[in-house]
Amino acid sequence: MTQALPKVIIHGGAGSAHGHKERLVALREDLHSIVKQVYSKAEAGASARDCVVMGCRLMEDSPHFNAGYGSVLQSDGQVRMSAGLMDGSAQRFSGIINVSRVRHPIDLAAYLQPAPDRVLSDFGAAELAREMALVPFDPITDLRLQEWIRARANNFQSPMAGVVAETVDAPEDVESRRGTIGVVVLDMDGHLAAGTSTGGKGLERLGRVSDSATVAGNYANAFAAVSCTGIGEDIMDECLAARIVVRVSDGMDILAAFEKSFGEATEHGRDFGAIALSYQGQIAWGKTSDVLLAAYHTGDVVGDTLELDSGTLTGVV
Repeated sequence: MTQALPKVIIHGGAGSAHGHKERLVALREDLHSIVKQVYSKAEAGASARDCVVMGCRLMEDSPHFNAGYGSVLQSDGQVRMSAGLMDGSAQRFSGIINVSRVRHPIDLAAYLQPAPDRVLSDFGAAELAREMALVPFDPITDLRLQEWIRARANNFQSPMAGVVAETVDAPEDVESRRGTIGVVVLDMDGHLAAGTSTGGKGLERLGRVSDSATVAGNYANAFAAVSCTGIGEDIMDECLAARIVVRVSDGMDILAAFEKSFGEATEHGRDFGAIALSYQGQIAWGKTSDVLLAAYHTGDVVGDTLELDSGTLTGVV
């Protein structure tokens, strides 16, 4: 299953319209810059897993996205982040749930890859951060804090915060968004990996668990790798990432797997998106939401999904 050229696809969230044209330009620049950097690492011979970790770290550093620095605040005004990592060649999952005051949640998920206990939550996550001697980091941006202050003044009527933080004078109807970041890579040896990281949906009940650190939101094996974004509860109800990977493993073409899975999701009224790669090098994406903030690198072309029509769509590059 050796692949001549690596393939990369990343996402920065899915939801309703991303607003002004200037914001679209900034998001495109950020996504294209990151996907190029990840591709360069893959092209240099790095493993899919290492490339995924690097890509997630870059996206966690960007205040444009709801992961790491720029994560949304929960109802008590705190940031708690989750991340999942799956090495398709080993078919091994690791994850971290509701960790606070770290810069890169994906680093904790990566650290747990060889461990016997590979998914940790809150207290265990905090202890792991101390064990790794990570420097405490405050991921709250001014825009996310202002977003939370506005929500508090409105008695938290919004069901979730925005996938992209808005300015203080932003209209209220832009806030129904959902966000995670995700990276999927096929390396030069034909191995796949997927990683997903999130600050959650924002304003949520304390203790709520995201899909990102579950196999519903992030899954990979030797045949396909998938990272999801959107409303976590919808993603878990469909077991979306694992469902798509199993369908490809059973012989279904990845586009057919996406079409079937997203057709079912539309019938069930789900709100989410997903990105994927097959071992054959097919780059796939799908959404039921208005927008999917994704970019990909084929080795020849860098493209994105930022200006698709609204509604359910799937595609393969």
